[in-house]
Amino acid sequence: MSGIIEKPMYKPFAFPKDGRPFIKKIHWVHVIFLFSMPLIGIFGIFTTPLQKNTLYFSLLFYLFSSLGITAGYHRLWTHGTFKVTRPLEIFFVVAGSSAAQQSILHWVRDHRAHHRYTDTPFDPHSIREGFFHTYMGWLLINRDKSQLAYVDMSDLKASWLVRFQHKYYYPMAFICGFLLPTAICGLGWGDWVGGFFYAAVCRYLVVSQLTFLGNAFVHLVGSSAYGDTQTSKDSLLVSLLTIGEGYHNFHHEFPNDYRTTAHFYQYDVSKWFIWFMAFLGLAYDLKVTPKEEVEKCYIQTRINELNRRRAKFDFGPAPEKLPQYTPQEFIAQVNEYKKQWMVIDGAIYDVSSFIDEHPGGKSFITSGIGKDMTNAFNGGVYQHHSVARNRLCQLRVGTIID
Repeated sequence: MSGIIEKPMYKPFAFPKDGRPFIKKIHWVHVIFLFSMPLIGIFGIFTTPLQKNTLYFSLLFYLFSSLGITAGYHRLWTHGTFKVTRPLEIFFVVAGSSAAQQSILHWVRDHRAHHRYTDTPFDPHSIREGFFHTYMGWLLINRDKSQLAYVDMSDLKASWLVRFQHKYYYPMAFICGFLLPTAICGLGWGDWVGGFFYAAVCRYLVVSQLTFLGNAFVHLVGSSAYGDTQTSKDSLLVSLLTIGEGYHNFHHEFPNDYRTTAHFYQYDVSKWFIWFMAFLGLAYDLKVTPKEEVEKCYIQTRINELNRRRAKFDFGPAPEKLPQYTPQEFIAQVNEYKKQWMVIDGAIYDVSSFIDEHPGGKSFITSGIGKDMTNAFNGGVYQHHSVARNRLCQLRVGTIID
């Protein structure tokens, strides 16, 4: 049906088709970093005991890093869904840097392109290129500048704090994401090695892998509650894993909303955090989509879904496509040509195939041949149910000219 997206393609990997040699298509910094970190984490797990204090701190630092991405990189800088005071902005800069998922400028550029060009070749991690590409393959590709779709970044380039983080991203990612958690565990309770392996490396792996997996799964699995023209889906499971980023269909339809869910009680830690910061006066101008607009999108999507399902069934020919008969022509068809026709609500029905199946008896339905049985069908004798009306549609052969 028109307006419905095609199923995603499933390819193992998607390299840009250009004249560059293969070795130049690889983003070697990302390849080395993304594949070495799991090896370091696995080595640490098998060689270093996990202390209770380190576990608790790692979970807390995981939440800290995740909020830097979900509330900071995503909802603040990418979509501008709320505004912040300087202390909270610095908090997000440090937290986002600790996640080590590129600078604000790079992350936002890619995500704005994803929203503007969803499911097209200009979508940097389009699901049409396959699950692995959307998951992390796109990060392993060194894209040529000619392959980057244009998105407006003037608002972020005007921020000295964003420019500062971009310029010094690598040292900031190292200090905030690895040195800081290691030092806190070491100075706090003497667990320098555990702090590095668990609070730094393993914590980074959990945050990054859940972000990557979330980006892929929410374009494959879930429900399309508010729009069905893109692959974005709502997934409670992904939302639980990514502190609220799983309601992706809602987010794609209403990207300027600081929430990713229609209701406050739906699981979205990032939404609750932003709201609490606003309560404390650290955030303000929280953008919310009017409830009526959300309801309209929800209802229209349900109508589209029902229409697609309806198209699979036979409801008979449309009345406007059927021949028209005058009352005299109708009677002539019954008397002269022995047609077993009757009239209900201005439409003519051939009941010859249904006479023996009529639950009210053969004699009753035959008594209505050649007559207008509207009153009897609509409640004069018996109020017929939906199944009878649906079956009747398949017997329609014409309409009466009044």
